[in-house]
Amino acid sequence: MSSAKIEMTESGTPSNLASPFDSVSRSSYRKGMKTTISEKGQVTIPKPLRVRLGLFSGQVLEVNEESGRLVMAKPAPSHDAIEKLYGILKLGRSTDEIMDELRGAEKPR
Repeated sequence: MSSAKIEMTESGTPSNLASPFDSVSRSSYRKGMKTTISEKGQVTIPKPLRVRLGLFSGQVLEVNEESGRLVMAKPAPSHDAIEKLYGILKLGRSTDEIMDELRGAEKPR
């Protein structure tokens, strides 16, 4: 007696019983989606995937090649306190202006 492997969907339904439609937008995207690379090398991720995966504009994704396939993934959350705060302080001045204020303006030689 051979045992057949039954794959389960994210919702816990056996894949052979699952609907062929995307649960968020009711579009039949299960078999795959296509996108085109622009002249600038940009790729548009289809909206049903962005919604399902919680992707938003400006989000950084890691891009890798695995066995001839392009793989994108959300980076692992950072536990570095400095990295979490980097770039949130907006002073409205350049670093040079701030350093001049802290150290005093450079004297001409």
